[in-house]
Amino acid sequence: MTSAQERDVALAGYWRSPWPCEDGGPRRTQAPASDFALDLKPGEKLTAHSRNMMVACMTILRGRGEVYLQGHLGGVGSEATSWVERIDPESLEPLKKSPPLPAGPFWPGGVAAHANGSLYVTFGRYCHRLDPDCQPVAARKLPRNRAYNSLIILPDGHLIMKDFAGGEGMHALPDGVRGSELLVLEPEALEIIARYELPQGSIARLSADVAEDGTPLVYVIGDRHALRLRWDAQRSKLHLDDDWMPEYLRYDGQTFGWDVVLAGGSAWFLDNGEGTAAFGPSFRGKGQSSSPLHLVRIPLDRPEPTYVEVCGKPGGIIANPPLIDAERGIAVGYDSGNGVVTAFRYGEPGETELLWSRDQDQAGHMIRFPRTGEVVSYDYDHKNSSERVVVLDIETGDEKGRVAINSPMQCVVFPSVGWDRDIYATTFSTIARVYVE
Repeated sequence: MTSAQERDVALAGYWRSPWPCEDGGPRRTQAPASDFALDLKPGEKLTAHSRNMMVACMTILRGRGEVYLQGHLGGVGSEATSWVERIDPESLEPLKKSPPLPAGPFWPGGVAAHANGSLYVTFGRYCHRLDPDCQPVAARKLPRNRAYNSLIILPDGHLIMKDFAGGEGMHALPDGVRGSELLVLEPEALEIIARYELPQGSIARLSADVAEDGTPLVYVIGDRHALRLRWDAQRSKLHLDDDWMPEYLRYDGQTFGWDVVLAGGSAWFLDNGEGTAAFGPSFRGKGQSSSPLHLVRIPLDRPEPTYVEVCGKPGGIIANPPLIDAERGIAVGYDSGNGVVTAFRYGEPGETELLWSRDQDQAGHMIRFPRTGEVVSYDYDHKNSSERVVVLDIETGDEKGRVAINSPMQCVVFPSVGWDRDIYATTFSTIARVYVE
């Protein structure tokens, strides 16, 4: 099966667009479902147009020219509400907007465009179904009075989500709770049709793939182990795969991992995620872990982790996934606490070669353009309190373009591709359209 075919299978439950959900799809490969690229050439440059707003989280695409922006109001410890706007692709001004959507406990959620045409938002302890004009169709209050951090759409159209819990900080599991709980909802009235309590908490967002026999597989990075579950649609049950449950915390001072990328026959993530609540206006110097930050790789056919240090320094921290180019055999990791981005050429598990490394204050989710080898990343300017979008060549680490996006806060959330050699960059203060000129 080619990478394009794998991508289509994984995206079967989503609206057919270049970027229907966060990270471009449930495998979190951070690449568009098309041959779209910025394709920056000599003599061309990046330009940005921005709109200041509080608090944006992500953009996704639905039908041609449709751009949706999801965000929230309220902060940690408050009764937050979420919202969705359809924005003009160029001016960024709102064309349609939802009413305030009840949420409850705060943590950045997510929005996805479903194959049935609806938009689904999971934020706080609610899941909402919206029509293409951002108007509510259905809502479901979720069982736990905790934040649920976004959702995945399975190939059969069901929605799956879990509560955000674990580690030793503010999101530690309460007494009497064994672990985070997965919920499966049907997409019409949002009835809960399956529940599964994990053996531990999980901070990271879910990822999903499809087995060779067509069974949907859900991957969870717990706060100690990597976990895999199988979705039995006929019986409406989730089953934990006891043969794929490796413990990845192996080093003194190492802390939990974040979102996992499924690519090249492996699960990839970055560790040392404890302490991200200290964010503001960036992650520089906010790391708590005494162990150097690692890029962790776990083969999907044998659950034995391998590790490579991103920069070898203590005090590393991240809140997002690495970027994996399986076609070129390149993995890009970063350490937001120390301001380093590093790329490795990889072969079999445990075989890595340093390709390039650069000082760069990168923290947000990235974008990869397979056809051109371009990587959209970020570099926060502490001196001027300004975030910048930086396009890199994945083979060399050389800059192809750079532009400030008028954000006083570092990007720690989700970009998307656009419709015409452009991308949308989102921070907690700003939405920006970055395009080639």
